[in-house]
Amino acid sequence: MTSKPFKFKEFSIHQDRCAMKIGTDGILLGAWATIKHKPDSVLDIGAGTGILSLMLAQRSLAPTIEALEIDEDAYEQCVENFESSPWADRLFCFHAGLDEFIAELEDSYDLIISNPPFYSEDVSSGNSSRDVARQNQSLPFDELLEGVSKLLSFDGIFATIIPHKEEKAFIILAASFGLYPSRILRVKGNPSAEIKRSLLEFSFSELKPTEDELIIEIKRHEYTLAYQELTKSFYLKM
Repeated sequence: MTSKPFKFKEFSIHQDRCAMKIGTDGILLGAWATIKHKPDSVLDIGAGTGILSLMLAQRSLAPTIEALEIDEDAYEQCVENFESSPWADRLFCFHAGLDEFIAELEDSYDLIISNPPFYSEDVSSGNSSRDVARQNQSLPFDELLEGVSKLLSFDGIFATIIPHKEEKAFIILAASFGLYPSRILRVKGNPSAEIKRSLLEFSFSELKPTEDELIIEIKRHEYTLAYQELTKSFYLKM
């Protein structure tokens, strides 16, 4: 029996075969990533359910939105989610790792987006697929950034979300591949919480980044206006 899909305003996502379920991180990134430069080509690295690609298909007119997913079950579900969406003709998923994808590709992308696995601590949930999806041994940050530096177009943008505690080290590592932050958004769950996540955009231009902060909830299930404004195009009840 197939579980009920997660319904958004313009598309639905089945996620019963994906280790990493839809969460706030992915929705934040998909809604926040810039499309002001009107990307023609988008690459989603580590697609999972395909949520980021679908959000960008809804937000942008990019004719080519491609995704990479190494886990077979997640790949198959991503393809199904793409095919059942209104933008099936613009979406394509590859069943491949980043290294083999780079080796076979000559194209570049105007926007690269990734919600990477980032639980670098050696944690185990007892579910091996979920652990692979969550732990960055499966896609270390240096491999991700090296791959992005090879696949990003000259004027392209790379958008990602990572734990705030990793932000400084990630920015230093990115610079070693010629990638520099252009926009930073630091996210708190509520006004009294510590900053938990950093959303980061990088380009090949060394500029002073714009820096902002977002609070998700005023209190439990009472969302801030800023969070509502960012995500209202997607959530059914926002």
